[in-house]
Amino acid sequence: MSVRAGLVVLALISAAVLGGRSLAGGFAGLGDDAAGFAEVVPGKAISFPEDFGAHPAFRIEWWYVTANLKDAAGATYGVQWTLFRQALAPGQEREGWASQQVWMGHAAVTTAHAHRFAETLARGGIGQAGVTAAPFRAWIDDWSFASAERADGLASTTLSATGAEFSYALSLKTARAPVLQGDHGYSRKSERGQASYYYSQPFFEVAGTLTLEGRTVEVTGQAWMDREWSSQPLASDQKGWDWFSLHLPAGDKLMLFQLRDDAGGRFRSGSWIGADGSVGVLASDDIVLTPGEMHEAAGRRLPVAWTVEVKSRGLKIATTPLNRDSWMGTIFPYWEGPVSFHGSHAGVGYLEMTGY
Repeated sequence: MSVRAGLVVLALISAAVLGGRSLAGGFAGLGDDAAGFAEVVPGKAISFPEDFGAHPAFRIEWWYVTANLKDAAGATYGVQWTLFRQALAPGQEREGWASQQVWMGHAAVTTAHAHRFAETLARGGIGQAGVTAAPFRAWIDDWSFASAERADGLASTTLSATGAEFSYALSLKTARAPVLQGDHGYSRKSERGQASYYYSQPFFEVAGTLTLEGRTVEVTGQAWMDREWSSQPLASDQKGWDWFSLHLPAGDKLMLFQLRDDAGGRFRSGSWIGADGSVGVLASDDIVLTPGEMHEAAGRRLPVAWTVEVKSRGLKIATTPLNRDSWMGTIFPYWEGPVSFHGSHAGVGYLEMTGY
């Protein structure tokens, strides 16, 4: 990205998010009023390939991939690839430098001993970043998440990014259709109507290479993609969230989240995804999330270990981070890293924590 483009993006983000409203609406301003932007309403039919692509009428959306990987020696790694689109103002998308769209990418590789991350910013309208639905391609600069074949959607994709001390090039394959979260893709985030459109592809099988400080290793494992778009996904008093995506034995998957408000309240939701792709929505009172070990990362104390219960499924597990210092020191900082778990079930997954 050119210095000029970088300065423009930083100025736009600062003006839109760090300016007058000053992050009043929860983490990263996601609870700010969204007047003029498209609304998330129940009953919308999510369809493919259209909804692989971008939705510029909505204020915010993301394409989010996390992968739990191992090399031939059994060493464990985590990989993250994320692309965010933010509309700075409502209305029809404008062309060229007049575009009100900005893009932000995050990438990371985590080991037991190090957490390496990178961030890149781009201006919309000039080809530096974007998403196409068919064939699917999401990119920012030379980072890419894209269909490997012109007509197969997400069935066969490639994923790549480069940071100061890392890079990766991975192939992701699945025979499963994406999974609609919540009520057929309508995912509630509070009791007051905040919501997003949300689907996942938790069935990726992965193979490829990681390069760390000049050393290249071959890895295999499994990956999870989350895909959301909204205009106001948080209530104004919701300051952050704790989010789990877990790969269970026998191929089942588990997604859980809780959103924390200023008064100590918790809004919880989740889904149990069968190995056959069936989805069981989990009620708030079915989920118990208990913070455990506290750890200081970048001067902030946060719970890096959790006890997780889903009462209706007989699940009670304890999670352990691969690296307690999986802190993303980005414009809007957060903790994101691979975890393992044991108890009634055993496996691996990812944990994200914001607003601490």
